[in-house]
Parts: sequence; C-alpha cells; structure tokens
Amino acid sequence: MSIPQQRPVIGISIGDLNGIGTELAIKTFSDNRLLEICTPILFASNKLINFYRKTIPDSAFNYQHIKDLGRPFHKQVNLYNCWEEEVAVNPGQLTDAGGAYAVKSLATAVDALKDKKIDGLVTAPIHKKNIQSAEFSFTGHTPYLRQAFGVKDVLMLMSSDNFRVGLVTEHVPVSEITKYITREAILSKLNILKDSLIRDFGIDKPRIAVLGLNPHAGDEGLIGREEEDIIKPAIKDAKHNMQVYGPYSADAFFARNQQQKFDAVLAMYHDQGLIPFKSLAYGEGINYTAGLPAVRTSPDHGTAFDIAGKNKADTGSFLAAVYGCLDIVAKRRDFAENRKNPLKKMGSVVLAGAEDEKIDES
Repeated sequence: MSIPQQRPVIGISIGDLNGIGTELAIKTFSDNRLLEICTPILFASNKLINFYRKTIPDSAFNYQHIKDLGRPFHKQVNLYNCWEEEVAVNPGQLTDAGGAYAVKSLATAVDALKDKKIDGLVTAPIHKKNIQSAEFSFTGHTPYLRQAFGVKDVLMLMSSDNFRVGLVTEHVPVSEITKYITREAILSKLNILKDSLIRDFGIDKPRIAVLGLNPHAGDEGLIGREEEDIIKPAIKDAKHNMQVYGPYSADAFFARNQQQKFDAVLAMYHDQGLIPFKSLAYGEGINYTAGLPAVRTSPDHGTAFDIAGKNKADTGSFLAAVYGCLDIVAKRRDFAENRKNPLKKMGSVVLAGAEDEKIDES
C-alpha cells in the first residue's frame, strides 16, 4: 500500500448506533500503528464512544475531542461531536434513534468530505429500514453519495486485492432488475469502472469482464434476449475505448476462476456479483463508491445486530476499508501529479514489449 507523504485525514461515520460500527472503530484505532499513516476523525459523540469502550475491556483506545475539523490532532484519534443530547443506545436492537443518529453522523462526515476537511471517508454499516426519513430516502450509502455530490452516476465496486466486482444495479427487487438493464446503464457503469481502475487503482490498461443477465448468458437468445439485444451491443460500443469482454455465464465464470484474468468484473445485479465476491474475499473485501470526486469506502458487511455490544466483531473488513481508503487517496494523488508532469510517469514505465494475453470469450 502506498501512503501519501502528508498524513491523510480520514473520516469515520459511525453507522447504526446499535450495530457493530462503533466497536469496529474502537478496535481498529486501538492499534496505534495506524496513527503513523493517517489521522482519523470519528463523527459520533463522546457518550456513544464511551458506552462501547466499556464493552471492550482490553481496548487501549484513547481519543481527543475536537471542535474545529480543520485542526485535528495528528498521531491521535479525533472525535467530532455530531450531537450533544442523551441518546439511548440498545445494542442489537432496531430503533428509530439508531437510524436517525446514523444519518447525523453520515451527513456531517459527508459535508466535511465535500469541504475537503477530510481526505477520505470510511462509512460504518447502516440499516436500510430504520434509516429511512425525510433526510434519508435512499436504499443505501451509494445513491445518497451520488446525490450529495451531484454526479450523474456512480458505481458500487467491491474490491479485495486484485479481485473487483462492480454492479449495474444495486438494491433493486429481483422482479424489477430487467427494467434497469439498459445499453446506456451498462455503458455508463463500464466507463466509470474503467476510469476508476486507472485513477483509483493505478492500472494503466484495465481489462474488464461483463457477466450476462440470464442463465448461460442467454444461450444465444434461447433463455432471454437481454444479452443479444442489450448487453452485447453495449460491450461492442465500449470496445472503442476500453478492453472489455463478454458476456460470460456467471456460474461458469467464477467456477473456472476466470476473474483472475481480469482487473474487474461487471455484474448485472446485486447477488450475482456479491455472492461470489463475499465467498471468495474471505471477509476482507470492501465496498468502494467509484465515480465520486471524493474517496469513500466501507466494509462489505452489515450492522450485525446479533453480535452488537458483545465484543465479538471482527475488524478484518473494516480495517481493509481504512487501508483501501488510504491507498486510493494515494493513487489519486499520484494520478494527478502524473497528469501535471507526464514525463515523470514515462520515466517510471518499464517497456516489457509483450503482447496482451488473449482473452477467451467463449
């Protein structure tokens, strides 16, 4: 992982108050080695942090309270109070307060991200039911961030080392998926994915695989027409400016470990992409919102109410999200510097002279 020379300031939105988000933050930043490579700011409250700190008796967690986001304490964990009032914390329970104050934390952190008071944001899990309100009428973080930053489209991109899966549709009922599988949507997601692989992951010539929608990728129209009428034409259009292949039958693709031949895979819908991703990423994958002008990552799991407040939460994915955020911040810095000084990039490139591996699209 490459880290910017200037220690990045990373915000943490705390998620559902009754989930495992606060526990994850406390456990993660109890390791002081992280403070050598970033300056974290937790968007929460003193009382919430102290409540969960008591549930983790072996924690060496300490923090400094700040009132000015522009003046954090470096080499220390910072806490920015998003609320002062008493709020009931009931680990493991789905409550209105748990969702309402998750929104307070998230909205404050996103404002800081937009104002460049923080360099990146890691979002702890929210619950999609109790977070619904007049202030938050979205199916998750991804559409909320798209609107907050005023961008036309974004991409939910799951990432674990060199394994990356993007989604054309996100939290959509299965019965409605086909409405959102359009040529324009696929092209938009492919363009965001390509640009993100270059800018955020440092891959100069990314290779992308596209999955079909239907079983056996439609069997040439015998099992649905979406591949023939929508997906293949979109891939053909995209080939003008990127290396993209498919559509592949999703089951055979992952069964044969075809993902190892590509820099990313574009799946048509949520479970098609996330079931193999979560099965193969071994609990250390992250969710990244590609297409934003800022960097946001999150762990690839939910609120885990069943273990909340029991000191049982595993920090693997959350820690990966922190590292992923730092790495992308660094990659974006390098990309911007290389655009300003293209000779610098040319000087670091080794010309191998080998042709790209031919990809089997059968």
